Amino acid sequence: MPKIQPVILAGGTGSRLWPLSRELYPKQLLQLIDDTSLLQTTVLRVSQLDEVLPPLLVVGEEHRFITRRQIENLELGEDCKILLEPIGRNTAPAVSGAVEYCASETDEDTILLILPADHLILRKAAFQDAVAKAVELADEGKIVTFGIEPQHPETGYGYIEQGEGSSVQSFCEKPDLETAQSYLDKGNYYWNSGMFAFSIKTFREEMERFAPEILSCMREAVLLGSKDGNFFRLDEAAMTRSPSDSLDYALMEKTDRAAVVAADLDWSDIGSWHALWEVSHKDGDGNVTLGDVIMEDTRNCLVRSENTLVTTVGLEDTLVVETSDAVLVAPLSRAQDVKKIVSKLKINSRDEFRLHRTVHRPWGSYTVLEQHERYQIKRITVSPGSKLSLQMHHHRHEHWVVVSGTARITNGEEVFLLYENQSTYIPSGVMHRLENPGVIDLELIEVQNGSYLGEDDIVRFEDDYGRQE
Repeated sequence: MPKIQPVILAGGTGSRLWPLSRELYPKQLLQLIDDTSLLQTTVLRVSQLDEVLPPLLVVGEEHRFITRRQIENLELGEDCKILLEPIGRNTAPAVSGAVEYCASETDEDTILLILPADHLILRKAAFQDAVAKAVELADEGKIVTFGIEPQHPETGYGYIEQGEGSSVQSFCEKPDLETAQSYLDKGNYYWNSGMFAFSIKTFREEMERFAPEILSCMREAVLLGSKDGNFFRLDEAAMTRSPSDSLDYALMEKTDRAAVVAADLDWSDIGSWHALWEVSHKDGDGNVTLGDVIMEDTRNCLVRSENTLVTTVGLEDTLVVETSDAVLVAPLSRAQDVKKIVSKLKINSRDEFRLHRTVHRPWGSYTVLEQHERYQIKRITVSPGSKLSLQMHHHRHEHWVVVSGTARITNGEEVFLLYENQSTYIPSGVMHRLENPGVIDLELIEVQNGSYLGEDDIVRFEDDYGRQE
């Protein structure tokens, strides 16, 4: 039995699930179905496989700390390694980087199981059976893709046409409805799940044939990369030189060693709010609700409240999502068009596409409570034993009031403790630091005032997390 190395791709943003999914808090980190995120669910799923190594996670640089915190909260007892992408270059470079990194850690016969972090799989036993079949084929030198048995004519997925035995006849682009129905009628077409299995040796051989430049750049990105705790950071210059391409285009559509394992996994990529509505538990009127929601004469809707009471009257087939800084209302049938709103937010340089009012940091989080031209108010939460960088600001003054817990304050030349209801004032230009020496979360209110309040007005002198800005 070969060793199995799961590789979980966790670098996406999930713009179709805005306003819940943001660039700095993407879909895989959200709790959409239950009290675990999609990423956590994926890690738990692979941890139940036989003869499996601790998973390797491939994540974007900006998501590294919240990803690590979510994995640590699972308390699996095994340390996942995290491979950092300094720049997004699509799945072929991401997978190639993971392969080259694994090649430096294990032998070339190890089977890599490539899984997106943001997919839902409800039939766990069927998943384990499919992986066992895929590993067997991969051990024979195949590059295996997982085909999902289609439940309806879906136009939002690509398809895999199965040939003789487990061979792949062709890969098909997202079809129109008539073509999708013909695929369903033929019976040998499957949804392309974006999950793969192959040995390091086989992958390298085929990439050398069909995408040598990608493989070469990512090999260099690993060789020139650097270790940072349990993170490994790929070299940015080398990765930037790599062509940007999907694994399907770069390799799968060209190799003659592709194989498909068909599986009925009760699977969804939760690629839109409509997809989430389809897989979620519904009430007697077909509604999916979460949070403080009251409805009257409402049917077949998805209504989600994150902060305030949301009420509906006389709605049908409608999506309503409320967060602290945005509300989305749309027909469920237009859920795929949410990405157009995100594009407009980017064009207009709006922060709402990038972050929530609550922003996660390696030391904890902060929430913007009020924001005005010359002052803003934040709630800051610092995890036990954590501390912010030693820093100063050119343009803003800060007032800190401890709400709960204990704070160790560096304020210029002074270092002192503050307790509940105690406060301090940090003038602009003064070096300062906030620490939590206690065993419970430290919560405080920060009032900032000044001519400029942007997060880029931070000069860091020392930082436990290696941040420079």
